[in-house]
Amino acid sequence: MRTVMMMAVLLAGAAPVAAETVAISAARMLDVDSGRISERPLVIAVDGRITAVGVQGALAVPAGARRIDLGNHTILPGLIDMHVHLTSDPTLSGMQALRYPNSFWTAIGVGMAKRTIEAGFTTVRNVGSAEFADIGLKLAIERGTIPGPRIVPATYSIGATGGHCDSNELPANYIFDRPGIADGPEGVRQKVRELHRRGAEVIKYCATGGVFSIGTSVGAQQYSQAEMNALVEEAHMLGLKVAAHAHGNDGIKAAIRAGVDTVEHVSFADAEAMEMAKKAGTWFSMDIYNDDYILAEGAANGVPEESLAKEREVGLKQRQTFQAAWKAGVKMAFGTDAGVYPHGDNARQFAKMVEWGMTPIDAIRAATIRAAEALGRSDVGQIAPGRHADIIAVAGDPTRDVTLLRDVKAVVKGGVVVKDAMGKVGR
Repeated sequence: MRTVMMMAVLLAGAAPVAAETVAISAARMLDVDSGRISERPLVIAVDGRITAVGVQGALAVPAGARRIDLGNHTILPGLIDMHVHLTSDPTLSGMQALRYPNSFWTAIGVGMAKRTIEAGFTTVRNVGSAEFADIGLKLAIERGTIPGPRIVPATYSIGATGGHCDSNELPANYIFDRPGIADGPEGVRQKVRELHRRGAEVIKYCATGGVFSIGTSVGAQQYSQAEMNALVEEAHMLGLKVAAHAHGNDGIKAAIRAGVDTVEHVSFADAEAMEMAKKAGTWFSMDIYNDDYILAEGAANGVPEESLAKEREVGLKQRQTFQAAWKAGVKMAFGTDAGVYPHGDNARQFAKMVEWGMTPIDAIRAATIRAAEALGRSDVGQIAPGRHADIIAVAGDPTRDVTLLRDVKAVVKGGVVVKDAMGKVGR
């Protein structure tokens, strides 16, 4: 107690730290809410948060402000990916991955975090990693030790014994820890509490089978309605949002009935499931790019034929479901499953979203204001007062050519330049 009191006295008497003011300028700015491009924007940020947005010459630059000039480029908010696995490397799939210790995958995550933010994704939701590695990455990034996006960590994905979130690659006589496994309503409640205690900020669970798990049908439901109800109720009581991995229609509907916040993949949802989602306000997060990569490179990367066969079953159907869900008015957020394909290529999905029904601005909104809404966060997703000064720059108008987002020229996170492909942008 004496130590705490002494610390309080010292802090109370400490001189205040001067706030850093930054002025960010560019040729153009995309307002993702209205979809309009404005000329000669000026963004003022103090201690990493935006305080004012205006026009150069009309909005005053505070005295002593550090300048970041993004030149003849278009700025827009830092992008958000709702479904990544930073501690995964798609070139080491299947049995190849078992050659490496857990510490290797944490180290991999450092490099993948850097690739991700340099691709313009300043916020990600990491929906599953072993050894609580996403917590470690988050803390190291926040301390400034390593570069990377803001991370909303799930820690382990929760799954049923023998299901998609279990480890079924080896024969059953091999005994090892499976920290994400929980069965029964009380079991899943306890697992949610444990992951929350360990730092999870979102709960992700496997409602159905999946493509990359061994011995599971891709669409088969793997948790009962009672188990899903208990899991979601417990997470929401703790203030956590819930993401459900679900390909199959029955599992999708059960997840929506349970009250999940987002459904991931959503490959085989029918019209009734879409209406349920609309009524409940459930978000769909659909990874419709990675089929191209998996089928082209998966075999060489070690993906077993069992999984490739399931991907061939899922790929086209998932894209058709995406198109139908968008037309039906389901809320859609941008999620790629990066880690199943190379990190840093997240923006390749924008073109697929446009190909399958969205306009470019709608696809961009899915990765900015819509994703922020799905996360329940008002501090990211827009260039607006009160938000983090997370800003990216591209050459041209991404509302006309969404593929421009695959070539981000500069990234600013919290008012600090973390990527500059143009040369010196600050002065």
